[in-house]
Amino acid sequence: MAETAEDRRRRRNRAIAAIAANGSLVAILAAAPWLLSDYGLSFMVNLMSSVVLTMAWSLFSGTTRLVSLATSAFFGVGMYTVAVLVKAMPLYAAFAAAAAAGAALALVVGVLTLRISGMFFVIFGFGLSEMIRELTVWWEINQTHTMGRYVYVAFDTTMIYEHLLALAVVVFAIGWLLRRSRFGLGLLLIGEDETIARQVGINVAFAKVAIFVVSTVFITLTGALMAPRFGFINPNFAFNPLVSFVVVIMAFLGGLQRLWGPLLGVVPLAVLSELLQTEFPFWYSIFLGVIFMVIVYFLPRGATGLLEDGWAALGRPLDLPRGLSGPLRDAWAWLSRPIALPRGVAGLIEDRWAKILPRPSEKR
Repeated sequence: MAETAEDRRRRRNRAIAAIAANGSLVAILAAAPWLLSDYGLSFMVNLMSSVVLTMAWSLFSGTTRLVSLATSAFFGVGMYTVAVLVKAMPLYAAFAAAAAAGAALALVVGVLTLRISGMFFVIFGFGLSEMIRELTVWWEINQTHTMGRYVYVAFDTTMIYEHLLALAVVVFAIGWLLRRSRFGLGLLLIGEDETIARQVGINVAFAKVAIFVVSTVFITLTGALMAPRFGFINPNFAFNPLVSFVVVIMAFLGGLQRLWGPLLGVVPLAVLSELLQTEFPFWYSIFLGVIFMVIVYFLPRGATGLLEDGWAALGRPLDLPRGLSGPLRDAWAWLSRPIALPRGVAGLIEDRWAKILPRPSEKR
């Protein structure tokens, strides 16, 4: 069916409303450094970094259905590259070098491994993170004879937050454009069935490598931006495997059906993580495990799927079971009849009684 002018007008109005709403949200978030305390701004930096990591992860894993546990590897590459190069070059040049290093590593890894899938790809991603961490530890101990790097630059918390917010806007815009492009549709088809994708002419290997590189560049840049925040970086901190698991849990908690789905998982989990790490630090890992089990067993489509099911239920006509709706409908039908009392109240009672209990002569 061809799209009518009314349909185009409605679609254009929805797009304008969405752009206005997103623009207002970005403006409010941009004002956060002047509205929050130092602690509040520090929390917003952690929240925004989680937003960028989760959305960048979903660019690849949300479309291709390949669960990647290599997030900590690229996050650490960005962080450690800045820590190593910041004394030899300007800060933004170190950021660019970190992005280039992440892209080069992603290209090599993608070409070599994206032909595998399923649990093998999951295991490989986790193994890659651990391998890079151990290699970095070995290099620091045996070659530089240190264990960590200091990162002292004029890049305060406000600037880190603003750069992360800009990065989040770029990632969201790319995801929005991707889902409305032929390339994005091809990625979704790859996620559904790679065999069918190949049969319709999609270059599966190129598409997977390309989106993997794009995704990891943003993950690497997030690590690079977070390096000045901590001041001191060591391999165990930069390549912390917990980063990979937290990103996966946040994405699945929010749901991958919609572009904004991961955000529904980032915000509540970030708030709860902040509370647990402050009040109950030893229970944090147990809490993450419980959350993941709840998602797997009760929320396979995440919060997005739950909201969509609830909205669909609200949009359907109310259909009550006969046990309750029968008397209610009968009473409403009886009350809706025109009131006529030619024989008085006694006649009305007799008529209703006759319907309930017919006369013996009327029985068959």
